[in-house]
Amino acid sequence: MSNENTPLITSRVCGLTMTAPTCGTAPESPQESASGAPSQSPRRLNTFFGVMVPTVLSMFSIILFLRTGFVVGHAGLLEGLLMIAVAYIIISLTILSICAISTNGAIQGGGAYYMISRSLGPEFGGSIGLMFFLAKVFACGEYVLGLVEALLDVFGMDTESSVSAGVRVLPQGYWYTILYSSVVLLLCLIICLVGAHIYSRTAFVILLVVTVSLLSIFISSVAVKPQNFVITHQGLGNQTLRYNASFTGFSAATLRSNLGPRYSLDYSTNTVMSFATVFAVMFTSCTGIMAGANMSGELKTPSVSIPRGTIIAVIYTFTVYILLFILASATCDRTLLIQDYGFFQRINLWPPFVTIGIFCASLSAAMCAMIGASRILHALALDQLFGLPLAPAAVTSSSGNPWVAVLYTWGLAQCVVFAGHLNAVAGLVTVFYLLAFAAVDLACLALEWASAPNFRPTFQFFSWHTCLLGILSCLVMMFVINPVYSSGSIVLLLLLLLFLHYRSPTSSWGYISQALIFHQVRKYLLMLDVRKEHVKFWRPQVLLMVSNPRSSCQLILFVNQLKKGGLYVLGHVQLGDLDALPSDPVQQQYNFWLSLVDKLGVKAFVDLTLSPSVRQGTQHLLRITGLGGMKPNTLILGFYDSCTPDDFFLQDSAFYDTSVGQNSEGEYNFGVDLPSLQAHFPPVRHVESPRWLSPEEYVGIISDALKMNKNVCLGRYFFQLQGEGKDSKTDGSERTIDVWPLNLLQPGCRDYQDVCSLFLLQMACVLNMSSKWRNARMRIFLNVETASCDQGWVINEETFRDLLKKLRIRASIKIVSWDPAVQHHTISEEERPSESLPTLSEDFLSAVNCMLTEHSSQAAVRFLYLPRPPAQGSQAQQYLAQLEAITYGLGPTLLIHGVTPVTYTDL
Repeated sequence: MSNENTPLITSRVCGLTMTAPTCGTAPESPQESASGAPSQSPRRLNTFFGVMVPTVLSMFSIILFLRTGFVVGHAGLLEGLLMIAVAYIIISLTILSICAISTNGAIQGGGAYYMISRSLGPEFGGSIGLMFFLAKVFACGEYVLGLVEALLDVFGMDTESSVSAGVRVLPQGYWYTILYSSVVLLLCLIICLVGAHIYSRTAFVILLVVTVSLLSIFISSVAVKPQNFVITHQGLGNQTLRYNASFTGFSAATLRSNLGPRYSLDYSTNTVMSFATVFAVMFTSCTGIMAGANMSGELKTPSVSIPRGTIIAVIYTFTVYILLFILASATCDRTLLIQDYGFFQRINLWPPFVTIGIFCASLSAAMCAMIGASRILHALALDQLFGLPLAPAAVTSSSGNPWVAVLYTWGLAQCVVFAGHLNAVAGLVTVFYLLAFAAVDLACLALEWASAPNFRPTFQFFSWHTCLLGILSCLVMMFVINPVYSSGSIVLLLLLLLFLHYRSPTSSWGYISQALIFHQVRKYLLMLDVRKEHVKFWRPQVLLMVSNPRSSCQLILFVNQLKKGGLYVLGHVQLGDLDALPSDPVQQQYNFWLSLVDKLGVKAFVDLTLSPSVRQGTQHLLRITGLGGMKPNTLILGFYDSCTPDDFFLQDSAFYDTSVGQNSEGEYNFGVDLPSLQAHFPPVRHVESPRWLSPEEYVGIISDALKMNKNVCLGRYFFQLQGEGKDSKTDGSERTIDVWPLNLLQPGCRDYQDVCSLFLLQMACVLNMSSKWRNARMRIFLNVETASCDQGWVINEETFRDLLKKLRIRASIKIVSWDPAVQHHTISEEERPSESLPTLSEDFLSAVNCMLTEHSSQAAVRFLYLPRPPAQGSQAQQYLAQLEAITYGLGPTLLIHGVTPVTYTDL
């Protein structure tokens, strides 16, 4: 085989389950310069520096030093521990999903966005990726505001500041806060423009400083003697509020007094706190669990470093927070905890220890958020999901640093700092992060439920139960924290989903939806038991044999209206012998046929086969097409005549105008563009062209289908049918459907209720129920011999009207005289052998054609009775000649022979 030594498929095709380049439109390396030349971004970070350090610093951030007392003071120790437990349970469930996804293949730049998009597809991945980017931007602004708050506590000129030490040289006020925040953001921008590797080096030093600050807090809780403080705040109406607070050292009485909640006024926002608002602030400390995952483009081994580093970092931070909560509740009274966010400075042996720790932790968290957000935005830009607005963010420096994405992030973070207060932003940040966490859990849940063989992560400590619990816990906590923000974020997510869905960004990442659909369809197909079929639930399941789509597109479109929600398969036979070929030529053709189906907008499957003859290939398709209870019950063929067909590809602009329906830039077209689609299907045949199918073989196909208990339809002149395209707005109000339920080649036949006639009526009724024919008028023609003295046709007409009422078919009945045609009919039913084809005169056939032309010339489509083909192959040409004669010049006509009972009059 030519492909037996093919190397492993890259992630451009298989998403998370394979290795190497970034998926979608990304270049071979995670970043690409604007000139289009790939720039190798070296992966130089290990588990400790690339995952543990940024994750720990992001989870400490400002909450560790500036909001520990806020949480314990308002919520009390017990509720504070409950908040920590709930928060860490939520992030632990998400971490299990992160570990599972990240150990299932190579992770490229983009972190959480990469995981979600390559698991759930471009629509969901792109929308969640943008939401996660916004969460990072808001978090960056929040951390900067926290840093400025700490800065002003120490260096602010306000004489009523809660901190008595420090050189107070900085003026305070809302606009000064914006100014200082802008300066800090500019510092973060400069560092991030230098590159992530510079941040990783400084981050380790920052972690050492924060660790020293933490140790000083624990030592000070024992070494510092009890103290009393007077805390002042500026109240409403320029009132100065004073509070007496105390540090008691470790005291059982202090611990007991701090066990329960006491929600009160927050002095920074002048709003009364509650469980939800305090939890929202506290949870921002847990949003850093993806800091390491967001550095995936710089990690040496992301699939190893992300799970290991994240789990260790979470365990470490959880331990530190628990110890700090207990320490604060056992040593400080509630007034000190609530009225002074920076109380750790007051009770420290050397206050600058804590001040430096606050500055370092906040600055580090802000830089980490800015770098993480820029990497997500860069990955979104490379995948070209949002088109031109994000296109510049794909530009990188020579070292691979996405500097334009960093500028985007800096600009948006600058807008966030206009909120002015940390607590004002915390709720929105938490909601965005919870939504992103829920999406990661959803991605893992979908992969697990899809049961795809290639989903086999090396990390095994997860199940669909943990994923589902993670999703539910995230959604519940979102609405507990802030129902308005939660509803707004979900609405924004849905709008982004709709935008990406209608923009239809096709990708080669692999769609989890396809795996889930396959999983569910297989189960339902097993439940679809053919032994339980009932006639009242019958619907046409069609196999349409197509020789060349160029000449068959109108018939394909018409049958799409005729299927009534049933199975619709386009079949094609490629002539050849597999023994004489190096490989199967049919496999390479499927994408072209599927692209044709997309262009025409029909809901059809495609089934191709290789066979020495068309007849044998059609037998194969009739037997093996479909699955279980979804197998064709009706075969439709184009008519066998000598007409030169029209080329539909030259009539429909979708097939010759490259500007119509053109793929957006970067959209994956499965290897089939418009020129290649046109070139694949050969030109329509000419009069001199050889026929691949003989009349005997064509009639043999009809006979084979009837022997296999399949209904047969022959379509003629459908190239004349207009208004069947997907852009057509017709509802059939100007159309007429004519039905001739009698066998016109046997004038003696008067049975209107045989299986074939009823099947013909049913098919006409099905067409009348479709969207483009629902308002069409249906006419049924009954042939009678008015010259005879027998008036039995009157009784037959009344009987037929009763039948239509029972079948709930709304149609007008037209009585047509047989007499002009019958006088030319000389062969009686008794004189010919039962399996022989009657020899009909040209005058009779011409008279029947004239009768049809006279009464049905204005019809949009005609349904005629198809006689059973002759048993002798020698009569095939005669059979076709009779059919051609009676349908000559009629316009779109469907000859039908039904063998399946399809009508039911009871409930």
